[in-house]
Amino acid sequence: MVARLVIAAPSSGAGKTTVATGLMAAFASRGLSVSPHKVGPDYIDPGYHALATGRPGRNLDAYMCGTELVAPLFAHGSRGCDLAVVEGVMGLYDGAAGQGELASTAQVAKLLRAPVVLVVDASSQSRSVAALVHGFASWDPEVRLGGVILNKVASDRHEQLLREALEESGVPVLGVLRRAPAVATPSRHLGLVPVAERQAQAVEAVAAQAEQVRSGCDLEGLLALARSAPPLDAEAWAPPAAPSPAGRRPVVAVAGGAAFTFSYAEHGELLRAAGAEVVTFDPLRDESLPEGTSGLVIGGGFPEVYAAELAANEPLRAAVAELAASGAPVAAECAGLLYLARSLDGTPMCGVLDADARMTERLTLGYRDAVAVNDSVLAPAGTRMRGHEFHRTVIEPGAGPLAAWGLRQPETRVEGFVRGGVHASYVHTHWAGSPGVAARLVGHCA
Repeated sequence: MVARLVIAAPSSGAGKTTVATGLMAAFASRGLSVSPHKVGPDYIDPGYHALATGRPGRNLDAYMCGTELVAPLFAHGSRGCDLAVVEGVMGLYDGAAGQGELASTAQVAKLLRAPVVLVVDASSQSRSVAALVHGFASWDPEVRLGGVILNKVASDRHEQLLREALEESGVPVLGVLRRAPAVATPSRHLGLVPVAERQAQAVEAVAAQAEQVRSGCDLEGLLALARSAPPLDAEAWAPPAAPSPAGRRPVVAVAGGAAFTFSYAEHGELLRAAGAEVVTFDPLRDESLPEGTSGLVIGGGFPEVYAAELAANEPLRAAVAELAASGAPVAAECAGLLYLARSLDGTPMCGVLDADARMTERLTLGYRDAVAVNDSVLAPAGTRMRGHEFHRTVIEPGAGPLAAWGLRQPETRVEGFVRGGVHASYVHTHWAGSPGVAARLVGHCA
């Protein structure tokens, strides 16, 4: 089984992404085949992971896919690799609100039987770091805390104080990183700026992170810890195969480019296994849909950042509206929902939906339990799925005459739109948890 490490922290903002991405790049530069993973529903960090390793960044979400799929999805993504690095989410023990350890980094580490390395922001403490680390190490005896990486260390004297304190904890120090502004990655209203929007700068940032990790971390010690992980008894996940409708491979166009960067690698794999030919297009640049398109998937991203450019591409907006009017299956999530609306902040979009969207100051964030309230190209009425919302926009109305989902938290409401072959919603879903979704969509391409 592949050697593996989980990179966690006491809280968000401690430097998990810097350390995890730097480790991935540093080990990849040594010639190791590194499999990158991210706990939770995050779409942006995996883009940096992919840049560091040359392999697709993959998510491990125990809430959306179920705990039983975490190890199989990990085995699928890491097959044939020398090492897997799993970046955690939030604090080590933080998971789905009100549901105990579900979807936490700690739970995923236990499901993978993987040792954990705790990244600690040491900028405002010295001896107290030992109490912090001791608490995290002892909270759950099933979580194996194998070492600590101290981040944002101010000086040699500060490092000495931290090391002396941690000698009493029994948890080894596997790295010490100084403050390094050059390694910082810019953020905006939904987190880090995606790789697709800053490719050259992202390459430089990943290289800087790799150099910082190489110079400040015990790579041999970290690799030995990763190799100490016991065998993992899990059969690798595989997308279920289905025959192509009418013996052909329908073209399913998938939106990409800088405006639509949110996707899970398994979605394309599920669509291909279901018999589709998956073709990516860029709504910012391509004036037509891929030739022969008979289905369309528009995932999440940042259309609000590129509203003017999307609006200016009138030929593509017309092609999307025409495809939707034909009854072809169109699956849109979050950014895709906004793109199908009449307008976004007053800027014209595709006009497929009788709704208008706008930016707000309020962040909508959290896991969702969803039930399909109407038959659609994705699921028959009554189908239950788990998903995630993450946006700073609102759409009015919030649901069409035929809604996409019924939700029960944070309040009971209906949400989204089902109109002909269109299924559009704010709720992001992970199709590996409900593999029939891809097959149903491809089936509607006939």
